[in-house]
Amino acid sequence: MRIRKKKWAEPELAVCNFFVKKPEEYAGNWNSAFQKKQPLYLEIGCGKGGFAGQLALKNPDKNIIAVDIKIDMLGVGRRTIVNMFEHEGKSEKDITNLLLVNYNVEALDKIITDQDKIDRLFINFCNPWPRPKHKKRRLTYYKKLEMYKTFLNKGSEIRFKTDNDQLFEESVKYFEQSGYEIIYITHDLHSSNITDNIETEHEKMFSAEGIKIKYLIARQK
Repeated sequence: MRIRKKKWAEPELAVCNFFVKKPEEYAGNWNSAFQKKQPLYLEIGCGKGGFAGQLALKNPDKNIIAVDIKIDMLGVGRRTIVNMFEHEGKSEKDITNLLLVNYNVEALDKIITDQDKIDRLFINFCNPWPRPKHKKRRLTYYKKLEMYKTFLNKGSEIRFKTDNDQLFEESVKYFEQSGYEIIYITHDLHSSNITDNIETEHEKMFSAEGIKIKYLIARQK
């Protein structure tokens, strides 16, 4: 997703209490970056932060790491999350179970290791990269799924949703190729029996256009 340069993004993140300036320092020990040790959830490609913010509010007993490669996007995300907490009568200081991280997912295993034990990984509306030569960039590409295994807890879940039919069908094959068990799948999330769905900005937009949301839950065998 493209975003215009936000001159205020970096200065605001520099003084943000839930933005991680040097993520490499926490490799293998992410729970030490939070106020208390709790199960770790990870969202990659967190965009404008709407999903991560809601996830943090609804799950105070979980520590959430939200990663995106674009610093300007994370700047917007910071404002989005602060507004969410303020709407619930909380302040920025109350955001203690969510951290924003600026990093390239291609090298994610350099900052999150087998010592971290992620309990749940979320991939929401990632770039479909439709051209054959670009498919290896997909966040669901089988080589990335192999990388995620290095830090996922045994039996932990990957939850993936998208509006893109081709990406979804090919991702199903990637999960199977990498030895994950797909324990839930639907081609119409909003008509399914899923009760804990958190809508993202993209999800609301696509749904308003009549596009069905595809969703699956995969688990390490």
